[in-house]
Amino acid sequence: MLVFAVALACLFSGGAELRAQALLSGGTIEAISIEGTQRIEPESVRSYMRVNPGDPFDPVRLDQSLKSIFSTGLFADVTLRRDGDVLIVTVVENPIINRIAFEGNERIQNEDLENEITLRPRVVFTRTKVQNDVQRILEIYRRNGRFAVTVDPKVIQLEQNRVDLVFEINEGPRTTIQSINFVGNRAFSDGDLRDEISSTEYSWWNILATGDTYDPDRLTFDRELLRRFYLSEGYADFRVVSVVAELTPSKENFIVTFTLEEGERYKFGVIDVQTSLKNLDVETIRSDLTTVEGDWYDAEEVEESIDTLTQAVGDFGFAFVDVRPRPDRDREALTIGLTYDIQEGPKVYVERIDIEGNVRTLDRVIRREFRLVEGDAFNSSKMRRSRRRIQNLGFFQNVTVDTEPGTLPDRTIIKVNVEEQSTGDLSFGAGFSTDAGPIGSVGIRERNLLGRGQDLRLNFTLAGAATEIDLSFTEPYFLNRDFAAGFDVFRVTTDDSESSFEEERIGGSLRGGFNLTEHLRQVARYTFEYTDVSNVDNDASEIIQAEEGTRIKSAVSTEFTLDKTDSRFDPKEGYLLSFSNEVAGLGGDARFLKTRVRGAYFYPLTDNWTLSVRGAGGNIQTFGEDTQVSDRFRLGSQNIRGFKFAGVGPRDLDTDDALGGLRFYSGTVETSFPLGLPEDLDIRGRLFVDVGAVWDFDDQGVNARTGDSSDPRVAVGPGVSWNSPFGPIVVDVGIALVEENFDESELLSFSFGTTF
Repeated sequence: MLVFAVALACLFSGGAELRAQALLSGGTIEAISIEGTQRIEPESVRSYMRVNPGDPFDPVRLDQSLKSIFSTGLFADVTLRRDGDVLIVTVVENPIINRIAFEGNERIQNEDLENEITLRPRVVFTRTKVQNDVQRILEIYRRNGRFAVTVDPKVIQLEQNRVDLVFEINEGPRTTIQSINFVGNRAFSDGDLRDEISSTEYSWWNILATGDTYDPDRLTFDRELLRRFYLSEGYADFRVVSVVAELTPSKENFIVTFTLEEGERYKFGVIDVQTSLKNLDVETIRSDLTTVEGDWYDAEEVEESIDTLTQAVGDFGFAFVDVRPRPDRDREALTIGLTYDIQEGPKVYVERIDIEGNVRTLDRVIRREFRLVEGDAFNSSKMRRSRRRIQNLGFFQNVTVDTEPGTLPDRTIIKVNVEEQSTGDLSFGAGFSTDAGPIGSVGIRERNLLGRGQDLRLNFTLAGAATEIDLSFTEPYFLNRDFAAGFDVFRVTTDDSESSFEEERIGGSLRGGFNLTEHLRQVARYTFEYTDVSNVDNDASEIIQAEEGTRIKSAVSTEFTLDKTDSRFDPKEGYLLSFSNEVAGLGGDARFLKTRVRGAYFYPLTDNWTLSVRGAGGNIQTFGEDTQVSDRFRLGSQNIRGFKFAGVGPRDLDTDDALGGLRFYSGTVETSFPLGLPEDLDIRGRLFVDVGAVWDFDDQGVNARTGDSSDPRVAVGPGVSWNSPFGPIVVDVGIALVEENFDESELLSFSFGTTF
């Protein structure tokens, strides 16, 4: 075991001074002798001393020399003694660390601990550094919710004054939050407030929870969450007096207590808008306010009103505006009036746009989504739209756009920070019905090929009834213009058990799309397709038998899409409208006009509840040639849950073959909501009502006994979706409430996927 200097503890309490004073005073130092050095040169020790040969034996300077040598941290012990006129300095060197090891650590890897401590192999060992590293290790474990951890450093002596240092760690149990209490809350119960914060109480059954471990930083965030909640409920004077976390004697649990001061609840008073800007009529933007007189005061609504006013004024061409709310608080009437004062802001221009965090994605892929360029007048509305466009790329998990002062007072620098996410998808789809059994599909897609924003996709449908290979490629900015060009190549073979035939389709398409306005987009497409219907069952419908043979389709289609949703991938507010036409007959055998319309509206009921209403409809007009089953509309599965694929629509009553229809409509009303599980799990439930019908078909001149009805079919049910670490998992239970006797229903459908 190492021998540490016994006198180290008394060094700073005067022990060193007494020892130095014990040396005989008087006389001159003739020589200085250094003893005990091994790795360190004697001259190095002399360089730390405050006396030299020829100096007198001065107790003060000798004391300073002793302290100077100790302060280097190189020695475990230092003694000074006098032999005649010779000053003898005897040192005991601190050992060198040969190896550092950790034992007992299961929750935290060795690499993480090594990055935290300061000691390293081949570094001088000191007790102070060891104790500092012990505290660092304890802090790491406490940040991970383990306050019962103990760390015991062990020193193993080796030859040549070397040591091995071993940190023996007893991690102890995870320190959880036993209970969360609130003091001073009158308007809301403890349970209501627990739902608003990120920390949660420990429950043995909730193995997926992450907020039930004690974290001081999380408690600081909880203070802010409580403040936002109370301010959104009208409590403008609310404050968190204190947050106390008490560790139980077992050191396994914390009891957290929030002391609150709610204050009085206020309503909005008189709401007004004023401006000194010329040619701006405030009445034209008053409707953009979200704050309403008489409603409970809501700080979030105030911020939203500021944003909407800034955007509305910016849309009128005022690039430099400053919207400031002036409150008028009436403590007797408990109202807060607001006057939104719109003034001309300082004229600021974009000096440059800096992009950070894009390790893989090229700068130009991000920069081309900006509605601002260097030299433009700064416009916060355009900056927000730019951020939304970057987020809608789907390449980034998080996008932040901030501003910083430029090199001149009228210049600003836009800082874009992105956090990249996986853009390669390996997806699996699955479904089940009592008749068809399991079906599945596999898709491989890279949405940001080589960081250039290009989209490459290869899909396989692997099932007993069908095999499909679909290759597509999209260049979003063809020839460096805002024009997306691409192609599709496909081969589909189908053993259609619902219609008793086999079909092979081989073809491809060319397409191009561009934005007519910020939110309106047009896509044009040309498709060439070869179709071969074969192996028609002998007992198949005569209508299906009449379609046997080959056919060529040459078609041009165009689609207009108006997207005013807040997110392309997970919309919670806004609407979407789409209209498309497909004309077949530019050569080939098919002659028809297919028209489709669809729309969706999303409305946030609360912060976590979303109501969506979706609808679609379509019509096929033929021109002298009958259509085939693959051309016609078929509903079921995802269109109307509760029915199997092609389970709704015209059907041969004798053979039970699905025929498809020339006209259809469908609609969905759905509510999405949290299930009370931790938000970071991203598990949501939903309730839905699906309605729709498809009817009319080409009879091919054959008189068959068929079922056909335009009466609506209705299905209801619950569903669950989980954005799991393995990819999205969706489960729906559809119950067909209204159906025709010839329809085919199914109860359960699910899908899952993963990303790489």
